[in-house]
Amino acid sequence: MYKANNIIIALVFVFSLQGSNLALADPENWKHEWPKTDFSKTSVDYNEILSGGPPKDGIPAIDNPSFISLDKADHIKDTEPVIGVVIAGQAKAYPLQVLMWHEIVNDTLGGVPITVTFCPLCNASIVFDRRFKTKNNEDIILDFGTTGKLRRSDLVMYDRQSESWWQQFTGKAIVGELTGRSLKMLPARIESFIRFKTRNPEGQVLIPNNKNERAYGLNPYKGYDSLSTPFLYGGEMPKNISPLARVITSEGQAWSLDYLRAERQIIADNGLIIEWEKGQNSALDAAIIGDGVDIGNVIAYRMVASEKRDVLYSVDFAFAHFAFKPEIPIITK
Repeated sequence: MYKANNIIIALVFVFSLQGSNLALADPENWKHEWPKTDFSKTSVDYNEILSGGPPKDGIPAIDNPSFISLDKADHIKDTEPVIGVVIAGQAKAYPLQVLMWHEIVNDTLGGVPITVTFCPLCNASIVFDRRFKTKNNEDIILDFGTTGKLRRSDLVMYDRQSESWWQQFTGKAIVGELTGRSLKMLPARIESFIRFKTRNPEGQVLIPNNKNERAYGLNPYKGYDSLSTPFLYGGEMPKNISPLARVITSEGQAWSLDYLRAERQIIADNGLIIEWEKGQNSALDAAIIGDGVDIGNVIAYRMVASEKRDVLYSVDFAFAHFAFKPEIPIITK
């Protein structure tokens, strides 16, 4: 069994989803927990930042990740979702059954320092390059943790070097010394474990450093993607689509998942190709992730010298897309 204090965290999630009142923005009080953060610098309205319940690092990032070979990962169902990342010929899968409870993994792959992130409330899986150039033209490597805060229902991260706060959905610093700076996003696939294994047979898969620390494999947000409204979001809703419907975004265009499934394949005028295939569980549906409804697999790529080259894309909830990218209309039919 996982530790009692982690049961409390899980209950916080459950009670939050049932509508408990959580703390509003309080920058003056935040200074006690964040003495290194420069709260005089921000690009957002502090009233948009809410406490999600856990304190700073209450949802612990993974800083020294452990991996096993794919043939030893019999605890992950073939249809379970993973974030698949391939850099310089090296491949790793980051299962959402782990990221559900940690949200951030600081790692290095193919010689590139990366941060793999997942925000359950926005269904946002994003991989960042941790290499960063300061205003003094110094090259540093950032590593990230969770603030315990949300903005527009999205994870607010912080870097441990300056303790600036970053919006996960956009990769931009919104509070502190680095306000206005951006992280580079890296192409990754949100795919079923079997698809990752098939295309990367020599790859590795992330495992918990302590398998008893959390209820890995379970979904504390049971039924979340079937709700009529998202958690801790007070902004406008999209007009032509359910707030918790999934939206695929790539290269300044967006399509509903339902539209993509109906079309089976979308080829944009500029050569961008997006494909859908069945066989991936929703991580936010059933109590056990591997039992979740089949939402299918999405990939986005361009053909370069007769090869598929992955491009940046995301599969997020419609309300989050609308909150952060309102200028990109969602094609639904």
